[in-house]
Amino acid sequence: MILKRLSILALILCIYDASVFAQKVQAVNPQTKIKNYVTDQSSILTSDQIGQLETKLSNFEKETSNQVVVYIIPSLDGGSLEEMSYEIAEKNGIGQKGKDNGVLLFIVINDKKLRIEVGYGLEGALPDALAGQIIRKEITPYFKQGKYYEGINSGVDAIIAATKGEYTAGKKNTEQEQQFNVGICGIPVIAFFIFFGFGFFFIFTIIRAITGRGRHGTGSWWNSGGWSSGSGSSWSSGSSFGGFSGGGGSFGGGGASGSW
Repeated sequence: MILKRLSILALILCIYDASVFAQKVQAVNPQTKIKNYVTDQSSILTSDQIGQLETKLSNFEKETSNQVVVYIIPSLDGGSLEEMSYEIAEKNGIGQKGKDNGVLLFIVINDKKLRIEVGYGLEGALPDALAGQIIRKEITPYFKQGKYYEGINSGVDAIIAATKGEYTAGKKNTEQEQQFNVGICGIPVIAFFIFFGFGFFFIFTIIRAITGRGRHGTGSWWNSGGWSSGSGSSWSSGSSFGGFSGGGGSFGGGGASGSW
């Protein structure tokens, strides 16, 4: 009797898992994908402005192989900024496979939110603190004045400079703070955090693998049917310029968010 009940329970769990897997597969295959370096679904940029950004980002990829993409939507429709940004970047494979050198500048106009999503390979050159600084100092001051192109262009320039190792604003203070903290903490505390960090990384890797959000995972965290913007267009591009093709880069949630 007990064995029969366990068999029924196992069957139910298998059916549930199959359903979840089918939903994730559906979410992983959106009808269209990013085809341009700049996608403007909110129509805040002119064709000339989009063209200038496209040329700059295309030339940057040719020069460095790094891929920087700008994606603009009207509204989150109640979704999570971080999860949507991650999914857009991960699904489209921004960056090169093996290098994971992609960056997504994700902007939500009506919600007045934005995020810089950074690929694994560029987290050293563009850490969370620096990404946040670029948002606060290079982008949002323009956005508050309604100068969206100027803010995006300034942000793109800063991202490009950072990934080249040329954006150094605030770097000196950060290094001084790190040296001070090392002097205060001492070797035993540092050793503890290193041990704790490895343990957390191991556990987090297992959790991401289970939930489908591993290094090369493609599971959806906010909508099992795939995300679509408030304009009713799912993953469609607002510009007429082409040339972008994701190279299979991966993301792990690195970056920073902001608002204006």
